[in-house]
Amino acid sequence: MAYKLSAELEGHTSDVRGLASFGSDMLVSVSRDNTGRIWKRTGPHAFSEESVLVGHDKYVSSVVVIPDDAYPQGLIATGSMDTTVCVWDAANPGAPVQRLRGHSGNVCALAVSRDGRTLVSGSWDKTAKVWVNGECVHTLREHEHAVWGVLVLDDGSVVTGSADKLIRIWRDGQLVHTLTGHTDCVRALAATSGGFASASNDGSVREWTVDGLVRELHGHTSLVYAVAAANGVLVSGGEDRSMRVWRDGTLQNTVLVPSMSVWAVAVLSNGDIACGTNDGRIRVFTQDDARVADASTQKQFEEKNAVFALSAKAMGDVSLGNLPGPERLKQRGDCDQVVMIKDGSQVTAHQWNVERNEWIQVGHVVDAAAQTQKQVFDGREYDYVFD
Repeated sequence: MAYKLSAELEGHTSDVRGLASFGSDMLVSVSRDNTGRIWKRTGPHAFSEESVLVGHDKYVSSVVVIPDDAYPQGLIATGSMDTTVCVWDAANPGAPVQRLRGHSGNVCALAVSRDGRTLVSGSWDKTAKVWVNGECVHTLREHEHAVWGVLVLDDGSVVTGSADKLIRIWRDGQLVHTLTGHTDCVRALAATSGGFASASNDGSVREWTVDGLVRELHGHTSLVYAVAAANGVLVSGGEDRSMRVWRDGTLQNTVLVPSMSVWAVAVLSNGDIACGTNDGRIRVFTQDDARVADASTQKQFEEKNAVFALSAKAMGDVSLGNLPGPERLKQRGDCDQVVMIKDGSQVTAHQWNVERNEWIQVGHVVDAAAQTQKQVFDGREYDYVFD
């Protein structure tokens, strides 16, 4: 069953770089506009901006919601280019209740244990830090480049993923295992029912246990920046303007958005999925008809997708000279399948809509779109890298 647009959240003025959910009715986003924002559900297909988190003085790169019995709506941790982690009371977020210091680079990753007692941060300074009650109890130092992904497993083990292409497993601050396989930067980690998943600049998503690789998931056609898991599904997002939804190792759905970089993804407890993108928006998608956006909003979304300029490079290993013509659109497709069609000098992308039994145009392909993809050098991310 296809995902349909449920809500589009606007407020940020730059890229949304991190996204976290709390139940079905709250999202927290962070952005290159130096802020975080709390969004609360106000209807079946509507969210409103409840609070703006102002406390960092540089880009805000990461976010996690911390369950805490003393705070019914939870605590929120945000990591920033200013090298600090701010902790906020979600119910009263006027100012941070705590600020954690110790990193010397961008805090680009955050994770929390299921019980909320252990917070882990990852940084461009090549370390991860383990925090308990606001104190750093371990600094994990073995990576050679930026630590882009962190995770706390149910047994207390900490997992880190780095621009050095390695995944490391730690217990009580000690390195116990190193996992290899990715051929480029490891960008994100997420806990799954059987272990954890990783996303990478090599274009793959991989599922692991602490003992090794379970399977590789291929479907993205460019860098994969984000991964999240809940309710038996795995969701990934990347530089190919898509969210991909996986179940039991199989690609179930592809959701395209009119924005090239899907920087962050989240899964809500009701099964809806959300993404944060480089146009400053958060979009929520659902399979439940009761939460689908109204017809006018859906139409506007489809129209934006239809005219979106796609970089041929982001579409993967495709020879534009060997593409089918418009006659291909007379044939049926598979659920969410995307095809490129060449009609004279024009190349367009189309996605099969099962419910409507037709192809929907989702963009036009150009040979060289404006650069939105960040460049990685020495494990860090930059707008440009000069030789």
